[in-house]
Amino acid sequence: MPLLALVLAVFALGFEQLIQWQFGAMGVVGLAMLTVGLKAKNTTCTSIGAVILVLLMAQPGQ
Repeated sequence: MPLLALVLAVFALGFEQLIQWQFGAMGVVGLAMLTVGLKAKNTTCTSIGAVILVLLMAQPGQ
């Protein structure tokens, strides 16, 4: 079980770094809001995080 937790933590950190590299600080904010909203079952926070990520992905020129 500890090995699985370690692998998941490494994957999450790598994914966060990828988002930050691709979309900057706002990408990390959007990902954090999405994650917190999902864990807290708060649809407002989840929706805001998802909208931020979609808007960042929809930017022309990237």
